[in-house]
Amino acid sequence: MKKLISILLLSLYLVSTTEVYQFLKIPTLIEHYWEHKRMNPEMSVTAFLKIHYDHPVKDGDYGKDQKLPFVIHSTPLNLVFTINRGFYFETAIYHLNSLKSHKIPSKNEDFSYKGFAGPIWEPPKLLSI
Repeated sequence: MKKLISILLLSLYLVSTTEVYQFLKIPTLIEHYWEHKRMNPEMSVTAFLKIHYDHPVKDGDYGKDQKLPFVIHSTPLNLVFTINRGFYFETAIYHLNSLKSHKIPSKNEDFSYKGFAGPIWEPPKLLSI
């Protein structure tokens, strides 16, 4: 079952991201060849291919000619598939050594250092002599 699914996904990927989808137009090529063959019974396959691929011209069946394989190239679709493995947590025990504290000036909610900006905005005090 896995093999069948992988072949299916690979086929879908190749058809949508490369020019492989052009091979799906081969029945249109054969049908168009038989239309030309009915109009000109002496036309060979190589003559048909030369008319449509070597030197294409705008004629009465130009719309059908544009539906032939490898006539019009389009930008293929780009897809990215990722396969996620099982999700798991890994627990680890860490022993933290005691940290040495260093005194760092703290900031208040106005992001200014305490003790530096405060006295500037206070009203003057009376000096006692």
